[in-house]
Amino acid sequence: MKILRNLLLLALAAAGFLAYRLAGPYQGFHGAIFVDIPRGTSTAGIADLLARAGVVRSRWDFLLARMAERGRVLEAGEYRFTRPASPVEVFGRLARGDVFYYELVVPEGRNMFDIAAAAGQLGLFPAAKFLEAARNPALIRDLDPLAPALEGYLFPDSYKLSRHTTPEELCRMMTERFRKVWHHLQTGANVHDTVTLASLVEREGKLAGERPMIAAVFENRLRIGMKLDCDPTTIYAALLTGRYRGAIYRSDLESDNPYNTYRYAGLPPGPIANPGRASIEAVLHPADSPALYFVLRPDGSGAHVFSVNLAAHQAATARYRRALRK
Repeated sequence: MKILRNLLLLALAAAGFLAYRLAGPYQGFHGAIFVDIPRGTSTAGIADLLARAGVVRSRWDFLLARMAERGRVLEAGEYRFTRPASPVEVFGRLARGDVFYYELVVPEGRNMFDIAAAAGQLGLFPAAKFLEAARNPALIRDLDPLAPALEGYLFPDSYKLSRHTTPEELCRMMTERFRKVWHHLQTGANVHDTVTLASLVEREGKLAGERPMIAAVFENRLRIGMKLDCDPTTIYAALLTGRYRGAIYRSDLESDNPYNTYRYAGLPPGPIANPGRASIEAVLHPADSPALYFVLRPDGSGAHVFSVNLAAHQAATARYRRALRK
């Protein structure tokens, strides 16, 4: 009887010890630490990585947690640890695939300069490095032989990036996303002209319902050889030469840059921003309208007044300017 009692006490002590080792939090590191688990690493290898990093007290603690959670698959990837955690908690994170990533959100209409700045703020790499990669059109050359850069093909979306993502890898992700969208549109339209015009529509049209109308205005002008007179193209020309000062000046409107649509008729040499699907579809399916002009309404709604002739446009522009002065 005494032997059974002693065995029971030993069993209880062992169970308590195991519960403490499995459920007790441990932190053998300071600050934040990253553990990168390559694909194909064995459970024992993962246990060694975690123990060496100070995430678990010893490899055996993690292996015990593994025994208690049989049947769950551990996910490869980079994990970030910032606080004490028990082996069970650590195991749970790896089984859930709770990997560390940065999220880069690129709204419609942003250009490569905007994207470079956003990536730079995340601390992934210097903005200049992204611009260097984005200025090389090789990733899209098969689809658009005339592309001067990747501008227009860095598709707006949310991207999950690791600490090791390079500018070239990010450009590849974004252009691959564009390819999927373009493929789903199932169109035989010229990709260069479509995306270039869609970038102008994206920058001019803040309201989704107006984009087909803006596309129609630009299409009508192109058809009769009339200059597009698109303000965002003059801004982009200034950005390319490092001359943009936050507003459009007369010198910008008179610039000899081929992107300046106040000086040159037809489309600019390439996109001036990265349009979303809605703006691309607006160019593929413009409104049935004879309008040649548009100007903002003075009510602050972001909507435009569309005009068929210059006199009506001048009157709408005068109303807008009067409202600004008030």
